[in-house]
Amino acid sequence: MARAQPRYVCQDCGTISVKWAGRCENCGAWNTLSEETQSPPIGGGSKARTNGHVVGLKNLTLSDEAPERTLTGNVEFDRVVGGGLVAGSALLVGGDPGIGKSTLLLQIAASLARYGHRVVYISGEESANQIRLRASRLNVSDASVELGTATSTSDIIATLKRGTAPRLVVIDSIQTMWDERIESAPGTISQVRASSQALIHYAKEHDTTIVLVGHVTKDGQIAGPRVVEHMVDAVLYFEGDRGHRFRILRGVKNRFGPTDEIGVFDMTGKGLIEVENPSALFIAKRDKSAPGAAVFSGIEGSRPMLVEIQALVAPSSLGTPRRAVVGVDSARLSMILAVLEARCGVSLAGRDVYLNVAGGLKIQEPAADLAVAAALLSSLNGVPLDEGSVWFGEISLSGALRPAAQTAARIKEAAKLGFNSAIIATSDDISDSLPDELEISEHDSLSSLVDHLTRSSD
Repeated sequence: MARAQPRYVCQDCGTISVKWAGRCENCGAWNTLSEETQSPPIGGGSKARTNGHVVGLKNLTLSDEAPERTLTGNVEFDRVVGGGLVAGSALLVGGDPGIGKSTLLLQIAASLARYGHRVVYISGEESANQIRLRASRLNVSDASVELGTATSTSDIIATLKRGTAPRLVVIDSIQTMWDERIESAPGTISQVRASSQALIHYAKEHDTTIVLVGHVTKDGQIAGPRVVEHMVDAVLYFEGDRGHRFRILRGVKNRFGPTDEIGVFDMTGKGLIEVENPSALFIAKRDKSAPGAAVFSGIEGSRPMLVEIQALVAPSSLGTPRRAVVGVDSARLSMILAVLEARCGVSLAGRDVYLNVAGGLKIQEPAADLAVAAALLSSLNGVPLDEGSVWFGEISLSGALRPAAQTAARIKEAAKLGFNSAIIATSDDISDSLPDELEISEHDSLSSLVDHLTRSSD
């Protein structure tokens, strides 16, 4: 038998090197090369099969049968995955340590078990007693969840094959799993890839939904090879700031539903509670008389959501003024400041600028530009904005305003929560069925908005 040759694999990008180096030549990351022993290919050798089986081919005609889904009883989770768990699907859930991933999945497992389904929870990080303590705190100890602690994928699959196939299997976490055919440490690229492949193969073969918990890097990305994200059917990120009680479950990939859908949860001492109306929660208890606050009507997935954008513009004692941003892309703020100065004559060069999205939500869509600009101008002039107004629209480099998608849905959400006016970019996509009690003010340029706010402050 040929001797296995050692190799060095970058744990960030997967590049293979024959010798160790402090820096990966491909991605430039430092101290990411880990030694792995290259095993003989599985199924290779003189006895390898040379003649393949005939693969059945089908046409493109759509079947009338929709994919079988199972509701978990958690409305927010079911919304993010597209309306329930699909039989034979694989989900990857990532998030910062301590953010609540295990708490959420234990609640989902208990909820599904109470409907009479077989649910298996496998932990490679915690002992059974630790999980029982969490279950007691969450008041789910009575649920018939089958609990196991193991890290060997062959042992786990052998256990799952005994009895009826489970409806849901939770693996916490995939970085602790190892395949005995791979001669490398758990958590390395080879082990994560092989373990994921074995578990996903079981899920497809037995119509079981499997949820893999993944660690994240310091950049917020799921650790390990990106090939795992391509192998699974859905990738979910559990986001939130420990300084805030709210948690956001965001879908960034979903083969069976819309992407960028979010679910909102409230972290309490008894676990995660679903938030049915996030808009009312994010704009609750706001100081309506303070300058520098604008309410943005955004779209997260298919859900309209209102959030408060707060800005503070203050004189700077530094040679280079500060630009501190929380919840919005800092590059986007720099662009808005540049447009305000170049196109509208509003200079903020000698002032510190602080921008924050209330509630810990992260806004990614450019439609928030108009609300950001309004909050900045309000703080600069020291005049509060109209408390009954919402703002949305995209700012271009020329100073022109571009309309946001789904304008009607944004306006209807604002009217439902008692707002009486909407300041938006000029749009042709305004439905005739909009609420009559809400006044719409359209602007085609940022300078027009500046004039509007100047007249309001006089």
